[in-house]
Amino acid sequence: MASAEKIVFRAGGFAPKLIRWVAPTGFVFLLAAWEWAARSGFISPITAPPPSEIVGALDRLFRSGDIWLHLSASLQRLSLGWTAGTCVGLIVGLGAGLFTPLRSIVLPFVSAIFPIPKIALLPLFIVWFGIGEESKFATIFFGTLFPTIIAACAGADNVDRTLIRMAQSFGLPWFAIVRKIIVPGAMPGIIAGFRISASIAIILLVAAEMIGAEYGLGAYVLQAGNLMASDALLAGIFLLSALGLSVNLAINVLEKRLLGWRLP
Repeated sequence: MASAEKIVFRAGGFAPKLIRWVAPTGFVFLLAAWEWAARSGFISPITAPPPSEIVGALDRLFRSGDIWLHLSASLQRLSLGWTAGTCVGLIVGLGAGLFTPLRSIVLPFVSAIFPIPKIALLPLFIVWFGIGEESKFATIFFGTLFPTIIAACAGADNVDRTLIRMAQSFGLPWFAIVRKIIVPGAMPGIIAGFRISASIAIILLVAAEMIGAEYGLGAYVLQAGNLMASDALLAGIFLLSALGLSVNLAINVLEKRLLGWRLP
């Protein structure tokens, strides 16, 4: 009898994963190379101070207590503007994905307004709302609103219509179809929209805080740049990068909670 051949399993699916040690190793190597280049004079320590001096600037920022003033101001503006823009964007985007009359109104309006850089609207918001918190909130709100509308509407459009027809054939109510089929099916696109809108919100936060703000990471970076303090400037950029990374990690946690059914 012929010997049985081993069958290779080829249906593992396409599920790329991160190798966790690669990014930290590359980051440490980059910092070490940067420190060596600045200390040896290969690059100017004035324009690109070594990481050790940036750590010193961060230490001074923590010791003075100003870090909490800047962080609290930025986090408050970011959380309020992004949350409001996201909530309104989800309602409008899902509504446009479900109702033809609303889609006919919303999508042309979004197509006309979305390409306009929201930073260009900041002077107009200052004229309308003043130089205080209202104009900063409006800038982040509008910058978050339109990507969320597009992501929610596209996510609803990408739901498998076979599932909807099957639910209708079993007599499932309209609201139950939306809650159990359309919203979960649209959630991958909505989460992707969260990532895009959060990045846009941080960019607009910095731009808004550079105009008429006493505290905030954008104001701190602007002040350090005006004083030609490269170490403090790069420390502020590092804090902005850490803020963006923290937001991304929070969205990852949300994705695992809401989309655990599709993750490997």
